[in-house]
Amino acid sequence: MRNLLLTIRYCGTNYSGWQVQANAPSVQQTFQDAVERLFQARENVTGCSRTDSGVHANRYCCNIRTASALPCQTIVSGLNAYLPEDIAVLACEEVDYDFHARYDCTGKEYLYLLRNSAVRDPFLIDRCWLFKPKLDETLMHAQAQDFVGEHDFTAFCAAGASTVNNVRTVKSFTVERQRDEILFRVTADGFLYNMVRIMVGTLVYLSLGKIPLDSLPQILSSRDRGQAGVTAPPQGLYLNRVFYKKETP
Repeated sequence: MRNLLLTIRYCGTNYSGWQVQANAPSVQQTFQDAVERLFQARENVTGCSRTDSGVHANRYCCNIRTASALPCQTIVSGLNAYLPEDIAVLACEEVDYDFHARYDCTGKEYLYLLRNSAVRDPFLIDRCWLFKPKLDETLMHAQAQDFVGEHDFTAFCAAGASTVNNVRTVKSFTVERQRDEILFRVTADGFLYNMVRIMVGTLVYLSLGKIPLDSLPQILSSRDRGQAGVTAPPQGLYLNRVFYKKETP
């Protein structure tokens, strides 16, 4: 038996997220179907993370334990032949048999794309948050530094989430403008349900003056979701990188 680590990229617009759903199409289901066609066996595909409906991935990792002897390059080309155009395999490599795409992950980087313009970009439909009021990216970057470090992020987790331990360590958080697009980039050892989207929505509220400046430490301490800002829509969110072993988030 071999254990294969595959790196994939997908547009999540047409899917209910990564995880298999009973009554909705998912990336995992679609990927497993392609694997079954190539390997002629229903192999289990283990993903590095859940993603919400409509969320995208620039680099998503999963592993497959299989008896197939197909070379890695053949697996890449074969799966891409069977997958729809909105999912692509970027790489495949053989790893230790006990490697687990989720449990061996040491950190992730998310990217959130916001188009700050009065005019939509047809090429970014379902791939960004179109937000027309003018935002101050310099202010948001400065305020975002209060997220960096180890904190209890209960206030930045979807209400009703079942996570027991809400402490996470954010390694970095940057906000920068590229013409009409604002990019929010955050790296951490782990993320709570809707955490990035709530952090982005809160920074937007800070820029608009709907939340007082320098209030993020107080909101974090409150552990009250009601004190944070809106949850940014899913279509602007991308799982950008996944870190393993000696890689440094």
